Amino acid sequence: MTFLKRYLIAGLLVWLPLGVTIAVIKFLVDLFDQSLLLIPLAYRPETLLGVDIPGIGVVLSFLLILLTGFVVANFLGSKLVAIWESFLSRIPLVRSIYNAVKQIAEAVFGSGDQMFEKAYLIEYPRKGLWTLAFQTGTHQGEAQQKTEMGDTVNLFVPTTPNPTSGFFIMASRHEIIELEMSVDDALKMVISGGVVVPGIKNGKSKSKAEDSTVGSEPNLE
Repeated sequence: MTFLKRYLIAGLLVWLPLGVTIAVIKFLVDLFDQSLLLIPLAYRPETLLGVDIPGIGVVLSFLLILLTGFVVANFLGSKLVAIWESFLSRIPLVRSIYNAVKQIAEAVFGSGDQMFEKAYLIEYPRKGLWTLAFQTGTHQGEAQQKTEMGDTVNLFVPTTPNPTSGFFIMASRHEIIELEMSVDDALKMVISGGVVVPGIKNGKSKSKAEDSTVGSEPNLE
């Protein structure tokens, strides 16, 4: 029965990641295909061509996002966005959801002071236990001045496996440890719950999960 277990696990290691990848891609394609609903029925690809082509919505969504970015990047577009956000801020439930999602998106995709700049280790939830946190800023405000912490760092501590939730803390710089790993590697570690652990090789961060697949076979016993 040992060899059956070995072959079964070897097969799962091939088909399980492939199956999940295909399922996720299919979900995203189906989601983006919903953008075709913006086009009148008479002008949709399945009407004009007589056949449904999966993935057309991906192209349309890409163009729509690109056009939106082009519009809002100029002065007039930014004013329109400001008016729209001012309107949403007057709706209690919508305001909370919209602002939270926007701040997270700015932290992940933004630049400068709005993005996760560095990864740190902090002692939490008690001394001797460590977790990952991301720097979101170093600006000194009223809170830092009143606590007299000196040089502080604003940190976001994400939860696993959903890094979009978490909590914000202000920590003294001498009480935290700056990591050399990139923000992307740190996020992979958080999302995987520690399964993907970046290591140091030749001065560069490398995932141990990736390193273990090079030149050796997984231990299936």
